[in-house]
Amino acid sequence: MKKIFLILGMSVLLFSFVVQSDVDELIRAFKTANSEQVSNHFNSLIDLVLPGKEEIKNMGKNQASIALKTFFEENGIKGMEILSQREAGSAMYMAGKMVGKNKSYNVTVWLNEKEGKHFISTLRINTAQ
Repeated sequence: MKKIFLILGMSVLLFSFVVQSDVDELIRAFKTANSEQVSNHFNSLIDLVLPGKEEIKNMGKNQASIALKTFFEENGIKGMEILSQREAGSAMYMAGKMVGKNKSYNVTVWLNEKEGKHFISTLRINTAQ
């Protein structure tokens, strides 16, 4: 009986590290301003808001990837500091401050878990005041 509990406990522990690693990978991508790696975490359809542009709902992953890459390049994005991270069930929320060559930006990210991985369903980037 002890062996069963030990095996179950170890399984839960190992699974929690696997689930968290995709979030850690996403955080590293934001911190290093790697738009391609951030885009790898996009859901197939996402809601995207970029400074000075209208929110686009249900944007395709490829189109959103191009828009994010263009934003990073045009604004000289150097990295991001995660200020808040919350988890509620299978959803996760992150907020941070992104640094560009001339401006700072507030960033909010909403992720949903699907098949054991977290995918970005909403990404909002606004000019910091």
